[in-house]
Amino acid sequence: MRIVKLLIVILLGIQMKGQHLKIMSYNIRVDHKADGDNDWSHRNDFFTSQIQFYEPDVFGIQEAATNQVNDIANRLPQYSFVGIGREGVGKGESSTIFYNKKRLKMLLNDTFWLSGTPGEISLGWDAAYKRVCTYALFKDVKTKQLFWVFNTHLDHVGEQAKINGIKLILSKIKEVNNKNYQVIFTGDLNSEPNSDAIFLLKKEMKDTRAISKTKPFGPSGTFNGFKHNEPVTRLLDYIFISKDASFKVEKFAVLSDSKDLRYPSDHLPVYIELSY
Repeated sequence: MRIVKLLIVILLGIQMKGQHLKIMSYNIRVDHKADGDNDWSHRNDFFTSQIQFYEPDVFGIQEAATNQVNDIANRLPQYSFVGIGREGVGKGESSTIFYNKKRLKMLLNDTFWLSGTPGEISLGWDAAYKRVCTYALFKDVKTKQLFWVFNTHLDHVGEQAKINGIKLILSKIKEVNNKNYQVIFTGDLNSEPNSDAIFLLKKEMKDTRAISKTKPFGPSGTFNGFKHNEPVTRLLDYIFISKDASFKVEKFAVLSDSKDLRYPSDHLPVYIELSY
């Protein structure tokens, strides 16, 4: 009888351990040769080493060219990914979602454009560039928990594009999430906390920084502009979760790792640990 009880305790412990998820949002800076010593060829090794160290179960990246997505996939074979570029398959920057294929099973995914015609390659409202949102439904193979991940990169110029982009994403979440699963929303929203776009989003979802059980760690901002000698105070990158989520935010951090006074991107990644 004692052996049976011991086995139950062990199994419960394993199950509890399986109820934690590590999520990251990361604008990786598009591969731009004009960046010189900060171009992708100088950053990709440290970038993938950083991902390898933190081992997120899911990480949404923004501003990713096709060659960058392929580099990450080749260097980190434990991950699979979904998402297409804003100019079409294999073309333009993407908001790709990577996931640990041993931990998670991807059930469905899609990419839509932030515009009045989301089902086709299109420019939205007053945006300077075409913008996309990629989403996927995942199943945790350990716990059978299902949850959605949405990942996007809002426009950096058009105010209407930002607001309407958020409205469209929230509408899409309501459309596809008819079984009321948990939702995680990652992205470079090109909007600071007091902006209309973030205000609108906070009415429908929870900012994980604000509800972390432990004190948020790291800089207050996320955009570093490759300026290692200056404080990082401009906040553009976020992770939100459903307002009624059973997820608990155990930890929240903005990661300021660097090597030889250089960052792996001009944005710092947002990292959280969830329990459910």
